Amino acid sequence: MPKPYPEEFRQDVVRVARNRGPGVTVEQVATDFGVHPMTLWKWMRRTDIDDGTKPGTTSQESAELREARRRIKLLEQENEVLRRAAALSVAGASAGNRIYPLVKELAVEGVPVTVACRVLKLARQPCYRWLDQLVTDAVLEEAYRANALFDAHREDPEFGYRFLADEARGAGASMADRTAWRICRDNRWWGVLGKKRGKGTRAGPPVHDDLVRRDFTAACANRLWLADITEHATGEGKLYLCAIKDAFSNRIVGCSSDARMKSRLAVTALDNAVARREHVEGCILHSDRGSRFRSRKFVQTLDRHRMTGSIGRVRAAGDNAAMESFFSLLQKNVLDRRIWATREELRIAIVTWIERTYHRRRRQASLGRLTLIEFETFMTTPALQAA
Repeated sequence: MPKPYPEEFRQDVVRVARNRGPGVTVEQVATDFGVHPMTLWKWMRRTDIDDGTKPGTTSQESAELREARRRIKLLEQENEVLRRAAALSVAGASAGNRIYPLVKELAVEGVPVTVACRVLKLARQPCYRWLDQLVTDAVLEEAYRANALFDAHREDPEFGYRFLADEARGAGASMADRTAWRICRDNRWWGVLGKKRGKGTRAGPPVHDDLVRRDFTAACANRLWLADITEHATGEGKLYLCAIKDAFSNRIVGCSSDARMKSRLAVTALDNAVARREHVEGCILHSDRGSRFRSRKFVQTLDRHRMTGSIGRVRAAGDNAAMESFFSLLQKNVLDRRIWATREELRIAIVTWIERTYHRRRRQASLGRLTLIEFETFMTTPALQAA
């Protein structure tokens, strides 16, 4: 079960509480950010322990202990795999009819299939198919050919499919050049010298269809989310912000900021949103065609949370107009109000404005002159909660 508050949000609230002005209590800061005062006191005490100002086990030490235990367990599992494989008198890199039953026995005893395949140097795809009893001879032969082509491609990435086929046949996996081309095409194993890369800024192909089509309305919460990324300059350099908004109430359900605009920026914002809202299965997340929202990590994160992706057209700001309007408000109320010396200073100002002003003090005409929090509280009836 995910934590109710992301770590990034906790750190922001603690910074605001520590830098509060005269006359502002911790309880008032907790109320502004929608958390319980006792929870905020616990966060501040944990931060003091991590900073070394109070005695106790730090978060880093706890994480290192958990990592050490996980590593010890993993080593024990790997030793058990090697011991059982040696007892069967099979080579570690071979995959025969005797090795797959061993993987199944180890899985029953608690050793993950991933660990066993990694130690025995097996391809997981044919192994999983054999475990499901769906593997045919043709599929298994295809997997052996793919493994041979992948090994050749990993060793010489500049080779085309004809050279890869020659290397695979030399390793004992017989196939025609056309078969090698088909396998390489399906797995997107292209030679690094085979195609010229353009230097333009044209957006890549969409990974999702446009399921929104400029209809930014939702019947209830967690049905349609909108995402986008903005940037602003500081004395230390640019700060990039990825925000996710619920179209039902216009509430910012998750955000993340970083000094670099990588795919992890969008992934972290999505994980933060899911951790705060939960029950997001079937929710549509709509964005522009930026490379961060088309990245493999972001698409895998959507699949992990059982969400559906949606992407607008190229150079069509109206396809994500609802998110652009929020960034326009942020630009006027925070970003352009002054010159920001550090990224940390701008980050605290952004999260404070979102949680204190935008969510709890700014009334919107489209919501019946209610604030975002009041609208969600009023509309989320016990019947809707039960649904």
